[in-house]
Amino acid sequence: HQERDRFRRAVFVFGAVCSLLFVPLVLWRAPESVAFLMHRRPPNALARINANLARMGHPPIDALPEPDVVTSRKAPLVNLFSPGLIRPTILLTLAYLAHIMTFYFILKWIPKIVVDMGFPPPEAAGVLVWASIGGATGSLILGLLTGKIRLLALTIVAMLLSTALVILFGQGQSDLAGLSMVAAAAGFATNAGVVGLYALIAQSFPTGVRATATGFVIGVGRGGSALAPALAGFLFAAGYGLPTVAILMGLGSIVAAGALLAMRGWKQPVEGAAG
Repeated sequence: HQERDRFRRAVFVFGAVCSLLFVPLVLWRAPESVAFLMHRRPPNALARINANLARMGHPPIDALPEPDVVTSRKAPLVNLFSPGLIRPTILLTLAYLAHIMTFYFILKWIPKIVVDMGFPPPEAAGVLVWASIGGATGSLILGLLTGKIRLLALTIVAMLLSTALVILFGQGQSDLAGLSMVAAAAGFATNAGVVGLYALIAQSFPTGVRATATGFVIGVGRGGSALAPALAGFLFAAGYGLPTVAILMGLGSIVAAGALLAMRGWKQPVEGAAG
């Protein structure tokens, strides 16, 4: 037991150290965007904007444009429900809430489901690891594909694949290798969908309200992360089998895909005109 506890603590220490090591990497390679610097205008905004432009192969600018009086104020929450922004606010919040329920069902219930299939807990944890590996891969692949395929289309496809793969996982597999493969594929699709939604949120709102919009959409949507495991537990307790529960929980991504389909043709309003 002592050796197991030491190993468990070492895992957390390793994770904390990795997070700390990424802080300087992010500061170095993930600078604030040009739009954000234009909006916030810190004292060294011009130098930082020119540094960003140089990284992207663009010539420097000599001076900042005149600030927009409207965008210089902090955006209240009510701005998200103005005529110019209410559509993406409602649709993206619905999409995130619905998809995150499917995502957290597969993420939280994999170990219990695999154990109930007769496999020992350590092997169930291994299946969850494969789901996490699939999720990390899905995030990377989606990011690479956004340069070639429209982000909205990619995210919708990820949603549809999420539903299909969660349902497939619910049908059960004959061996642990099959379970691990399906779990990895489900993790790939569901996590790609989440990452796609993050990018769509950033893409859909003007700089002046982007932080407020991100906080609102993710804050409301995160309710699904608490609701999904509880709802799945309620369904299991009510006597529904795994195939039925997987179908019902997988429908969240279908709802999300429908909400994103309703986003087609919408364009971000001009900065300062959304309110």
